[in-house]
Amino acid sequence: MNETETRQELMTGAQIIVRSLIKQGVDVVFGYPGGQVLDVYDELYKHSEQINHVLSAHEQGATHAADGYARATGKVGVVIATSGPGATNLVTGIATAQLDSIPFVAITGNVATTLLGKDSFQETDIFGITIPVTKHNYIVKNVEDLPKILADAFAIARSGRPGPVLIDVPRDVQTASCLCQLSSPDEGQEDHNKKSGHKEEADGENDAFSPALDEASTSLVSEDAIKEAAELIASSKRPLIYCGGGVLSAAAGPQVMEFAEHIDAAIVCSIMGLTAIPASYSRNLGMTGMHGREAAIRATDSSDLIIAVGARFSDRATGNKAHYTANTKFIHIDIDPAEINKNIIADVALVGDVKDVIRQLFTYTPAAARPEWQHEVNAMRVDTVAHPTPTDRLTAKTVIGAVQQHTDEDTLIVTDVGQHQMWVAQNYRFEKPRTLLTSGGLGTMGYGMGASIGACLGKSIASGSEPKKTVLFTGDGSFGMNLNEMATAVSQNLPLVIVIVNNGVLGMVRQWQTLFYDRRYSNTTLNRATDFIALARAFGADGRRTKNLEELNEALGEAFASPGPYVIDCIIDEEAKVFPMIPPGGTINDMLLG
Repeated sequence: MNETETRQELMTGAQIIVRSLIKQGVDVVFGYPGGQVLDVYDELYKHSEQINHVLSAHEQGATHAADGYARATGKVGVVIATSGPGATNLVTGIATAQLDSIPFVAITGNVATTLLGKDSFQETDIFGITIPVTKHNYIVKNVEDLPKILADAFAIARSGRPGPVLIDVPRDVQTASCLCQLSSPDEGQEDHNKKSGHKEEADGENDAFSPALDEASTSLVSEDAIKEAAELIASSKRPLIYCGGGVLSAAAGPQVMEFAEHIDAAIVCSIMGLTAIPASYSRNLGMTGMHGREAAIRATDSSDLIIAVGARFSDRATGNKAHYTANTKFIHIDIDPAEINKNIIADVALVGDVKDVIRQLFTYTPAAARPEWQHEVNAMRVDTVAHPTPTDRLTAKTVIGAVQQHTDEDTLIVTDVGQHQMWVAQNYRFEKPRTLLTSGGLGTMGYGMGASIGACLGKSIASGSEPKKTVLFTGDGSFGMNLNEMATAVSQNLPLVIVIVNNGVLGMVRQWQTLFYDRRYSNTTLNRATDFIALARAFGADGRRTKNLEELNEALGEAFASPGPYVIDCIIDEEAKVFPMIPPGGTINDMLLG
């Protein structure tokens, strides 16, 4: 008997799942039990000292928690749900993670393989449903495939351009047994790195060994391409680096800043790239795009060379593409070849790891000083962030400024989606990576509560310390989507400061109705009698309603002293709007400054 055989052990599918999670270094999973995952939950019970399970109020909240955990820690999040509605409730959270390139593994139970396709109780084809919104997915029909699939799933989720992976495990596969040897994380990664560099859709059968890598794990850039990019940079008079979420994933912020110094370039960020570069860094002009800061928008429009690093040129970033590309060259650096030429045709495409590509560019790009460009950029700067207009009446800026006075550079800031999200992106000064968690691609209202729970727990576990204050900025509309997760926050006794920017309306949609629909406010005035503070207390939390700065500061003092969740309901004007704004498909010439 060889060494490999002696290491094999007879295990059920459920045992393989839980022990594989432990072997992958998973310390916490989020989920909700049900009939088709009873065996998995039984194993979680047996291994509760090794792996913590956080019970959410709803499966969507659990996926957002796994997402928030991954964003805050850089590790792979894990969510578990039963079949049917339990599995379908994950879809919004999975799509949210997919659009923002967030690594997590979703494990769902399903009816026994003999019942698949027979409209059995709580049966859905979650495998087929999630093909478009996962980086890869599996349905496991043989228990012997399960160890390999689990190892591959984690490798796929974290490799190259990260993303969510789903594993659907029928009930009889969970109860079946086999002799097996669990793969280590390193073994799964090594095997994954050998796979070819393109994405394949799964075929509905066990797909454990099919290529699932949709990007290169090492640089595929030729020397000729690097030289061509270097020549473009050298000939540019107004170079600008457009920093996306890929910079954050690659932890390449310092390299981007060093390269900006080397070529004397300005930097702008997508909402996903915001925390990769400190707000205080002199070359960082902040967020660009539809609701970007004015200086960032103007610098983007004036640049003759945009070097996009880990960004995908979404419609919200570019506006009118004909205007956006006029008189401008583009160098696109991305680990995912599928992003190249998808939205903007690149003059030079550099597919590979950001750090590796920038290192090669340093070799061939001469240092340069461009004082005229820097003078032009400095003239564009409009600093309305650090110094909000003095007023006792609450506005989005005064609320954000007051909160920031109580936080430090490591405080995690989470947002939901809407006006408050854009106000935070424009006005909060982020200095450390991974301190902003927001749904940038899908724009998921209701994201914030689950994400703040996962992020708060993740940072606590990663640091081995008690949970630290995590701030959620939300709107009254967004908070209403998933406020049931207050039950989870209270049960976990998490120190969340939940700041509701409350204008009584669905603010961003109403803003569009004001500007583009002649003030026809169709179903955007909420007219709800909900008392958020009474609601918080019903859940077991505390809070205060505030209408002016004095009340807000008193509430913030209480909130940051509270050991558990604390809700601050901040009443602002329903007519408040997010400016600047470039209308959909518009150009800088259409920019509204309010």
